[in-house]
Amino acid sequence: MKHNQEESASAKVNRFCGGRAIDIEALWQLIRSEAELIRQHEPQMRGLLDDVVLQRQNLGDALAARLARKLAREDMKREELAPLLAGLFDQHPALVCSAAKDLIAIHERDAACDSPLQPLLFFKGFLAISTYRISHLLWQHERRALALYFQSIASEVFSVDIHPAARIGCGILLDHATSFVVGETAIIEDDVSILHEVTLGGTGKVSGDRHPIVRSGVLIGAGAKILGRVEIGECAKIGAGSVVLSDVPAHVTVAGVPAVIVGVAKEDAPALDMDQRI
Repeated sequence: MKHNQEESASAKVNRFCGGRAIDIEALWQLIRSEAELIRQHEPQMRGLLDDVVLQRQNLGDALAARLARKLAREDMKREELAPLLAGLFDQHPALVCSAAKDLIAIHERDAACDSPLQPLLFFKGFLAISTYRISHLLWQHERRALALYFQSIASEVFSVDIHPAARIGCGILLDHATSFVVGETAIIEDDVSILHEVTLGGTGKVSGDRHPIVRSGVLIGAGAKILGRVEIGECAKIGAGSVVLSDVPAHVTVAGVPAVIVGVAKEDAPALDMDQRI
């Protein structure tokens, strides 16, 4: 009976994934096997590996444990935080699906990532966007004080500040992630790669849609600032250090201050190739 219940839970998560098919159970088993291998060779890491991975039943439980270790504070101790997070991942399988797609994206695109276990344990970009997903869910369910609490803690811990109301898709790579800022009305679609010190900011308007829209397949280089309700077209490339103040057509490369079109993106999806040359 227990085996059938576990299969049903796994199937439920996979139903929420949509689009590109992923096998979350296979991903979880790969993470576990990597953790077991490291445990054999690094005895000092056994406590972490046991707590976050090897004593957990599934990816949602593991992510809840990792985030609880990272985010616990005097304001909310781990004993309170861990069951809250585990319950949210259990009740909302789309959160687990999004995390799985992010892990796969990082493993596939980041040359410094050797396995999907590494982002779960060590990569603050992944942990920051996972925390955002929790805060966004809470925001949608009118638990806004708690959503803002998680935004605040994530900003302190990861140096990543994403407003809970922002809308962010799946398959996101935040590479390094330090000083990544996303405003309240920003939209980021699926399969986008973003380097550190990127800002998706407003223009000073008091209210309304005032932050950027980033379409799928876009690559945003380190230090780029995209300001106002501008749209970055599908599979465009934003050069490092650029300041974007107007719409960017699909499949072009822009660079400069202010950014101008400097060519056509040679890749079908720059976010997947991670080639920042212009």
